Amino acid sequence: MTEQAAQRVERVVSSRVIGPDKAKSYTLSEGAPSMRIILVVVGVFVSLAGAVWALQGAGFILGSFMSNDPTWIWIGGTTVLVGLGTLAFGFRSGPATKHT
Repeated sequence: MTEQAAQRVERVVSSRVIGPDKAKSYTLSEGAPSMRIILVVVGVFVSLAGAVWALQGAGFILGSFMSNDPTWIWIGGTTVLVGLGTLAFGFRSGPATKHT
């Protein structure tokens, strides 16, 4: 197979697998949220949920089956750490800076 024929086959295959308009590169559409924003928002919500669970386990928030149960202090604390890790990953996974 010649080099030109191989290039034609590669273009056809890539346009069928990826799509004809996306074969060269992927660009984020204008209205789509970036993964960075999604990770930050998820990290905040997970951290807040973990804080509530820990406070319920410690007995500061009453009225739940989790109130005054030390197990929920550990579950909540671990959840807060997971949320903070997700939040930090979201902040650090931003677009690469351009060096000129």
